[in-house]
Amino acid sequence: MGLAASQARFLQLTARKSDLEFRGQQLNQERTINAHNMEQLVEQMQAAAQVDDEGQLVNPNVYNVITAELELKHSIDRTLELELKNVDTQQQEVQTEVDAVSKVIDKNIDMTFKTFA
Repeated sequence: MGLAASQARFLQLTARKSDLEFRGQQLNQERTINAHNMEQLVEQMQAAAQVDDEGQLVNPNVYNVITAELELKHSIDRTLELELKNVDTQQQEVQTEVDAVSKVIDKNIDMTFKTFA
């Protein structure tokens, strides 16, 4: 691969790496928002977990709805975590390729300057 082609590939990989880093930041932000929402649901759940003298929930329907919403948020968090791991894996692959292309560019530069020296 020539120097110009290697340089173009390097720039493409750098752009892809930046895109993956940005996507990772977005996923982390979504997980943070989701965690905050789960915290609010837990607070609501604690408020809804009032029991009467017999040990029965005062509002079992509200408690069950909040429990279902919390399970949904946990599911969303697991999905986001898997997607983040996928992005991290892609980022590592791109970094490996960036390193390889960088070595090719360095070899091309060394060969070019040794030829003229």
